[in-house]
This record gives sequence, C-alpha cells and structure tokens, in this order.
Amino acid sequence: MDLSFTTAEESFRSELRAWLDGHLPRGWVDGAVEHDTLAGEVAFLVDWQKQLHAGGWVGVHWPREYGGREASATEQLVFLEELTRAGAPDVGMNFVGLLHAGPTIMTEGTPEQKARYLPAILRGEEIWCQGFSEPNAGSDLASLRTRAVRDGDDYVVSGQKMWSSYAHGADYCEMLVRTDPDAPKHKGITWVVMPMDSPGIDVRPLVNIFGSGEFAEMFLDEVRIPVANTVGAENDGWRVAMVTFSFERGTAFVHEMLVIMHIARQLIEVNDDLATGRELGRVAAHLDALWALTKRNVSQAARTGAPGIGGSVLKLHLSEVTQRVFDLGRRVLGRVALSRDDLDVGGDLRSGLVMTERLRHMSMTIAAGTSQVQRNIVAERILGLPKEPVWTSS
Repeated sequence: MDLSFTTAEESFRSELRAWLDGHLPRGWVDGAVEHDTLAGEVAFLVDWQKQLHAGGWVGVHWPREYGGREASATEQLVFLEELTRAGAPDVGMNFVGLLHAGPTIMTEGTPEQKARYLPAILRGEEIWCQGFSEPNAGSDLASLRTRAVRDGDDYVVSGQKMWSSYAHGADYCEMLVRTDPDAPKHKGITWVVMPMDSPGIDVRPLVNIFGSGEFAEMFLDEVRIPVANTVGAENDGWRVAMVTFSFERGTAFVHEMLVIMHIARQLIEVNDDLATGRELGRVAAHLDALWALTKRNVSQAARTGAPGIGGSVLKLHLSEVTQRVFDLGRRVLGRVALSRDDLDVGGDLRSGLVMTERLRHMSMTIAAGTSQVQRNIVAERILGLPKEPVWTSS
C-alpha cells in the first residue's frame, strides 16, 4: 500500500488546480450565485459541466475511447480533492450518468447503446436519474416490485420509484424492473433505459429537510419501454446493478469527507473551550484515519481492479463521525449554529455552511446502505460471522 502521490499524480493536480483557478464561475466562491428554481440550478450545472468538458475534466476516469482521460483511481481522488479545495461546483446533477449509467453501458451495453448514450452524457447534453429504490425496496433492493410485462418489442412497465435525484430534470432513467415475478427475487430483474418523456410517467418532486427539491418519486402507469433498451440480458439485471454500484466504490463519499474535514478544521480554529478542543482533536484524528483508509481503498483498487469491502467500513464510520462533528459545531458556535445565514464567527468559517451541511448529512446513516446493512457486511465479510437470521412470524 502506497499512501503518497506520485510525481505524475502531483502534475495532474497542478494542471487541474491551474484550470480551476481560471474557470470558476463568477461569484460562486463568495456565495453570490443563487438559484430561485430547480430549473435555474439545472441550467447552471449543465453549463458548468460543459465548461469542464471543454477543458477535458469531465469523466476523467472514463476510457479515452469514450472521451475520458483514463485517469487512475488515485487521480480521480486528486480530482475530487481539488474540486473541494477550490470550492468549485460539482456535477452532482448528472452523477447518475457520469458515475453509474455511463460506466455500466460501457461495460454491459451494445455498441449501438454506447454510441447513442455515452457522448451525450459526457457533454452534459442528456441528464440521467436512477429508478432503483421503491417504497418497500430500499436497503432490500431485490424486493422491488415495479413490473415489466413483455408486449411485442416493448416492455409495459407499472410501479413506483423513490429518491430519484433530479428525475424532474432528467432525459433518461436507469431503471430496474421485475420481468419474471416467479423467479427468486434476485433473479427476475432487468436493467433498462427509460426515456423520461415516455407517456405514463408522473414525476413528483420531494422537498428534503433543508428545502432542496432534487429528489423525486415516480409513478409509472403502463409505460412502454423498447426491449432494445435492455442493458445486459433479460432477468440478469441484479448482476448488472452490482456492476453499476461497483463504479462508485473507492472514491465514494470523498466529497462529503473533504467537506467535513474542512468544517472540523475551522471549528478547531474558532473554538476557545479546552474540553471541546480535546473532543475536536479526537474527531480530527478519526477523520485523518478515514482519509488514510480512503487512500488504502484506492490503492487496493489500483492493484486489484476492485476496492473490496473497505468502503463499507469507511461509509459506516464516516457517517457517525460526521454526526459528531456537527454536535460539536453546535457547542462551539452556540445559537449561531441554528442559522443558515453566514454570520461572523471568526476565522474563515461560514456559519451557514455548518447548518446546511448538518441538515444535508443527517441522511448519511441511511443513504447508500443503512448503518445496519453496513454492519452486517462488515460482520459477515470481514469478521466471518454467520449471516443474520431471518425471522418469520409463526
């Protein structure tokens, strides 16, 4: 394991830092860029992705044949680190296309699917959302019930999807549907591409705890999806979905970690209480250890092609350390920590950032696999403990 950066990786960092210094959107860093509507936010982020694409900084981890830079996992880590350092906007609105759907189509798609979808994803011309989770199929995703019935050259799809980020601004959806209801629950699933302008789709925005509306739920009423839009084989969608999830492992949650590390450092600077300072020091040590674990995971991915299950350890501990950081933030800032406005607290800390990120990160113990699920993974796959028993009513 090598936790240091090579000369080539530092050169990659310098090139990116120079580009960001000259291309950050005007008014972004000082908070002057605001959006009154989701449409305004979408337009801003699409324009930012197009600027990144023109500079060669979109899909840096994609193969060159598809328009990427073929960056290593470590260079992808550097990329995320520098975006956070510069305070640059990310391309979160199209994260499904860039991190999930695009790489999955590269691996599992037909030549025609690759030619049709990949260039438009990279250029920011087509936005993707995800149709995986359902009201009763979140952590237990294989329990999904959205049904697809074959009718000639189409699937006729009915059901409901939840937590579809930017579904109300998306052009396409990567969708998991049940094509064989009689098969074991992990078997009768198919991965399909659904055009979001198809008749029968009802998208309803969901406002989250801090007033943002990027989430949505989708109701599907006999939506016709061409069978040709199947990625992989029919009824092999669970395996394809595991391919989808694998692409974000290794550098998953890096942005969140870097934001939390920044906030923790700023809290240490403005804190004047000795006991709180000791607790902040312990939290900072945990974050340093998690940063080293991230580098280890990335180093392992570079050697073996897969980061392994260290991502579950990282996600579990980071989500809980994050809650501790914001508990200490309330103690350090007092009543100021209850405001989303940026008030003077000394140093370079934006007090509004503490409140906004505190609300946003409340979901971390649930999103992308609950803490209970992560503990089961660690127990079974690292510690070798027996699987959790399945309890049924007698």
